[in-house]
Amino acid sequence: MLFSDVVTVSAAVRATRSRKAKIAALAELFAAASPGEIGTVVAWLSGDLTQGRIGAGWRTVAGVQTPPSAQANLTVDAVDAVFTQLTGLSGTGSTIRRRDMLGELFTAATQDEQSFLIRLLTGELRQGALAAVVVEALAVATGIPVEVVRRAHMLSGRLPATAEAALTGGAAALAEFRLEVGRPVAPMLASPGGALDEALAELGPRVSVEHKLDGARIQVHRRGEQVWVFTRTLREITAGVPELVELVAGLDCTSVVLDGETLALTDAGRPRPFQETMSRFATVADAQKLLLHPYFFDCLHLDGVDLLDEPLRVRRTALEQVAGAHSIPALIAPDLDAATEYYDDALAVGNEGVMIKALDAPYAAGRRGKSWQKIKPAHTLDLLVIGAEWGYGRRTGFLSNLHLAARDPDTGEPVMVGKTFKGLTDELLRWQTEEFVRHEAHRDDQTVYLRPELVVEIALDGVQTSTRYPGGVALRFARVLRYRPDKEPAQADTIAAVRALV
Repeated sequence: MLFSDVVTVSAAVRATRSRKAKIAALAELFAAASPGEIGTVVAWLSGDLTQGRIGAGWRTVAGVQTPPSAQANLTVDAVDAVFTQLTGLSGTGSTIRRRDMLGELFTAATQDEQSFLIRLLTGELRQGALAAVVVEALAVATGIPVEVVRRAHMLSGRLPATAEAALTGGAAALAEFRLEVGRPVAPMLASPGGALDEALAELGPRVSVEHKLDGARIQVHRRGEQVWVFTRTLREITAGVPELVELVAGLDCTSVVLDGETLALTDAGRPRPFQETMSRFATVADAQKLLLHPYFFDCLHLDGVDLLDEPLRVRRTALEQVAGAHSIPALIAPDLDAATEYYDDALAVGNEGVMIKALDAPYAAGRRGKSWQKIKPAHTLDLLVIGAEWGYGRRTGFLSNLHLAARDPDTGEPVMVGKTFKGLTDELLRWQTEEFVRHEAHRDDQTVYLRPELVVEIALDGVQTSTRYPGGVALRFARVLRYRPDKEPAQADTIAAVRALV
């Protein structure tokens, strides 16, 4: 298969909002791939490399500047082979060799292929080919019921492995996937909920209400004396979290798979900021800097018995049996008054809000319906727009990704605190593109920089400390609500107000 075939489908997927169109485009590509290519193709269209990290980050890729090829001659196997060779480079001269190999690859790539490679290697391949869409496309391409593909993906934890099994062995091969202690399971995810009373009305009285922690998702496995710890993305971090390994090794069981969160606490017992917990996952050398505390909320396997298909009420019984004090307390079948008090308590102790979970629901990877809902307060800020990047794919020709700034109360100057392209409707994209040129200060090939004259209302999940932006903080999950023509720039929120949300 030509590499350009993948690039073309990637562009088509990015350019449409239609889920049906995305699935159709992906399915046609998957059906044309060979069993040896399908895993690689699926990984790339999900924004991943089958090799994991290959030592070619933004700095390395940005330094590769070669004229593109006029002809699309690269194959999927040839590109993947280069990535594999890059993974094996180390020692003296490896930096130069890596740059030379990337230069050779980019020289053989067309302009569109170069653009795809840059986004793939730097982790910026945003195209809407999410796991759920890829799973449905695999089902269409192979004629296998989507429920069979979806369950195999959950149990394998890896889309490439699921795709290879589907193409080589069909439904029978997918049915062979079982929960295997030591191999991570794709996690079940919560959907954003509305108000607390709405979630309770939707799910009914048989629910579990739990504190929603601002921690890092973990999945721990134990078989005998061996313990594994995985992140939300199924990356193994066992070597970097010895305190979690020791705790799980001491549980009264022979085998177990637990789902939960971990976080670092202050001396007062309150949660530390999210990025401080995440810093523990960076390197093994960070292992003694901050102690992590686990809080488990689900049990998927216990002493040889798989519990995935059991309702939550059964899984919680197993959880409390094996994890005891390390399980997140739950309020079972509360009325609205009790749930409201529990929600207020969660916020008071520094947690994000609460999770509402249907007690009759099995464990299913991804967001399957709304049997898990997260309820938390939304923060909003009025910020200055100081720049916008040109979009690509469906947003080609429109100014899209906004550069956001708070106001320095002493100087009145803008202080950049983040970017976002979320929440922008087609109408807003058109308006921005026409309006922003009236406020333009200067521009480069990618970005139009604006005078700080426009105020936009931004919703966000929170703020974290960061060295990426001048203000020392960064917005978390920012999205556009509306522009505020009724507000002058001097009425935008200050950098102090942003920092107060850390």
